[in-house]
Amino acid sequence: MRHPEWFRDWAALEAQAVELHDYSCLALPGLLQTEVHARAVFSAGQPLLDEETVEQRVAARLDRQRLLERWPAPFVTLTIEESVLRRPLGGWDKQLEALLGFSHLRNVALQVLSMDRTEHPGLGGPFIMLTPKGRQQLAYLEVHHVSRLITDPDEVRILAARYGSLRARALTLGESGALIDTMLGER
Repeated sequence: MRHPEWFRDWAALEAQAVELHDYSCLALPGLLQTEVHARAVFSAGQPLLDEETVEQRVAARLDRQRLLERWPAPFVTLTIEESVLRRPLGGWDKQLEALLGFSHLRNVALQVLSMDRTEHPGLGGPFIMLTPKGRQQLAYLEVHHVSRLITDPDEVRILAARYGSLRARALTLGESGALIDTMLGER
């Protein structure tokens, strides 16, 4: 697929984002991972990575979190499957506390998609919608180290509609925070 000339890489686009919408059904969004969680993710991958590569990737992942604190802040919505929150990669106490902290940022809306939902428009897998400053909205898919940038307006529109349906079925912001708080109390 030929990308627009202004496209360099996903990290560069993310750094320019005015909006970012993330649906996560397999793992926590990298943008919200603690150092311990990110290290567990990169250490468990197959084929195994050497320690230097793991440390470089952990540092890069943590560096991305500056996006959430810059001004003007991008509007960020995250819809995360409850099953992802119950998978304790790298231990959970600090990660759940970090999620609660992120959920209190004014520019972040974190919602949990409960496991008891009987209708589910996201069974096709995780994706991210991103709008770089002054550019059209894009979508990004990554599964098993295969990534795809989607720039076709019709495909992006379909994913945006799917994301809206997922958010509509997810718990409210308050309910999501209460669930995470309850999960933290269970540990």
